[in-house]
Amino acid sequence: MKTRAAILEKLNSPLVVDEIEIPPLACGQVLVKIHCSGICGAQLGEIAGVKGEDKFLPHLLGHEGGGVVLETGPGVLHVKQGDHVVLHWRKGAGIQAQPAKYQWNGRTVNAGWVTTFNEHAVISENRLTPIPKDIGFEVAALMGCAITTALGLINNDARVKIGQSVAVFGCGGVGASVVQGAAMVSADPIIAIDIHDHKLDMAREFGATHFINSVKSDLKAEILKIVGTKGVDVAVENTGIIKLIELAYAITAPKGRTILVGVPRFDQDITIHSLPLHFGKVLTGCEGGHSIPNEDIPRYLNLYRKKKLRLDDLITHRCELSGINDALDDIRAGRVGRCMISMSRYKLERGLTTDNTDSTD
Repeated sequence: MKTRAAILEKLNSPLVVDEIEIPPLACGQVLVKIHCSGICGAQLGEIAGVKGEDKFLPHLLGHEGGGVVLETGPGVLHVKQGDHVVLHWRKGAGIQAQPAKYQWNGRTVNAGWVTTFNEHAVISENRLTPIPKDIGFEVAALMGCAITTALGLINNDARVKIGQSVAVFGCGGVGASVVQGAAMVSADPIIAIDIHDHKLDMAREFGATHFINSVKSDLKAEILKIVGTKGVDVAVENTGIIKLIELAYAITAPKGRTILVGVPRFDQDITIHSLPLHFGKVLTGCEGGHSIPNEDIPRYLNLYRKKKLRLDDLITHRCELSGINDALDDIRAGRVGRCMISMSRYKLERGLTTDNTDSTD
């Protein structure tokens, strides 16, 4: 069986959209028809080689998606044929299988435990969480990374308390979700920071109380004007830009937490005054908000059903798989909140969601 996929063949190059051969299922593997995939900043980093040499080229990409289980391999008990599922990169319930290897014009194409930039994918069982069939595949994709990372960050990494101040550097899909999570736990003030006014407008809709365009302002002075000279209780840095990481740490209060979501290039280092770390200040990286998908996703979907968690408005752009390179350029240019790739072969229109039937054809 063949399927279309977007392949990373060379770093810093457009993805190649072509057909690949799907391998037979091994123990713990699941064949999923992917209906929708989100594009995360992590994929931009992979394409740009921010972590250094990539020994697995060519390989597939994508780690948040929604789809339908077509077939299960030996040992799989957590999902079954016909299930609607979230595809996520954090470990959930079930077997951690060997990553799949595909064939492409006589070459091996590597894949991790989950990939979503393909119409069909072989996924490790523990990267799938079943969901009710009335949940849209776009919402499912958001649960794969953007929402679970952001809300997990608020609950598990930052442990924001009622009335604590939060500053969010970078207000794309994850940043806007962090803002929403901070608002849900009654943080105050919630400061949204970006270089694009339309992203600040989106942050306003999700609960930010103050807004700073860092191109137009003295960023440090504006933040301290809002929270006072002590600094913010929680600073969340989403961009991976060295000077912003250093600034986020500098404006964090002596007992506050600086949480890094964005990843700088492997050859770049930050410079900080480390003494406050010995007296209660925290600087840490965010690993998907330490979310537990099979536990957290059902809770978040319950909030979504009750209109206590806004998800649909996070999606600002949609594309087909054939247009993925244009979508990546739009994200790099800062024009996008969250972009969704539809694997269905029909014309996409703004506001259209993917088909929610359980068809496996």
